[in-house]
Amino acid sequence: MPVLCRPAVAVPEHVISMEETLELARRLHPDHPRLDLVLRLIAHTDVRKRHLVQPITQTLTHPGLDVRNAIYAREARRRVPSVARSALASAGIEAPQVDAVIFVSCTGFLMPSMIAWMINNMGFRNDIRQIPIAQLGCAAGGAAINRASDFCVAYPDANVLIVACEFCSLCYQPTDDGIGSLLANGLFGDAVAAAVVRGHGGHGVRLERNSSYLVPDTEEWISYAVRPTGFHFQLDKRVPTTMAMLAPALRVLARQHGWDASDLDFYIIHAGGPRILDDLRDILGVDPSFFRHSRATLADHGNIASAVVLDSLRRMFDDDSLEHGARGMIAGFGPGITAETCVGSWVRDRAPAEVVTTHPLSPVPARLAPAPSRPSPVRSRPSPVTRSRPPAAQT
Repeated sequence: MPVLCRPAVAVPEHVISMEETLELARRLHPDHPRLDLVLRLIAHTDVRKRHLVQPITQTLTHPGLDVRNAIYAREARRRVPSVARSALASAGIEAPQVDAVIFVSCTGFLMPSMIAWMINNMGFRNDIRQIPIAQLGCAAGGAAINRASDFCVAYPDANVLIVACEFCSLCYQPTDDGIGSLLANGLFGDAVAAAVVRGHGGHGVRLERNSSYLVPDTEEWISYAVRPTGFHFQLDKRVPTTMAMLAPALRVLARQHGWDASDLDFYIIHAGGPRILDDLRDILGVDPSFFRHSRATLADHGNIASAVVLDSLRRMFDDDSLEHGARGMIAGFGPGITAETCVGSWVRDRAPAEVVTTHPLSPVPARLAPAPSRPSPVRSRPSPVTRSRPPAAQT
């Protein structure tokens, strides 16, 4: 089965603290009729600091959509290579061994996608599959993991590189003063993350089953309004309540795999805000410490959109407290309202994949040739293993 290896994450050098964010809101919107509410909502996000691709003085200006998109392209080309190479190194492979790149972002637009630039400048083969995902917002991190897993199930010897590049600060709109927009101004941050999913070999999360679920009639709850000044983020006040509608889908996925969603060993959950984690904790009846990695991402970086699940996964890898066979769930939530979820097991010390060379002009690499038919994956619950619960969250 495919294995998700340790992610690499980088955040920009410009930092804004929660205190600075609140002071900016007071200074920029002194006459807002509901300023007190806005300040309370921002303060309750549990975000301590965020990282931005530009200094705050530049972030607060709007030079035009064309200039902002040029900044997006420049910063992506500047920051993606080192993160991608770090992820490849963690997975024990090199660029020529990558068979597909999934590039996800909802904060800038390039055509051809960033993948084309990566092929021309980073040593990837020119016959790799290009899979850009642009319109799933925060859910795209989970979707990228699921699509990479699907690809490796179809091509068992394949390696897929996932890259999430989110510069949310480039979507700041000075003229938007709705409560949802102002809350977003104090919540979202910038980051680049990458990870490799290997069809064979690797150490990390063995991806065993995945699902997608959309809550009916919620497509306008999280959205972009596209105007001459670019993307205007729209957030419905009902969004914080969506876990009650999404949690059943998480339970169904676990049950289909023979597991109980309330009795797993790790949970990597998209932390769009603290209420998502609080509600899921209560619905599943799990100890708050299980969400410590997601909360740490939110506190240190804010909501970094599709990169959240990869950063939380990186923290779980670095924590290194899971035993072989530990069972868990990864879930990304976003516009739709959509959940992209998978379940899998923690695996250690799998043998490295054999290096497969391909002819540079081959339209379909030998490593991607369809595999012979094989039995369906085992769906039953694996044999019990000794599992340790995570320690209490540090304060």
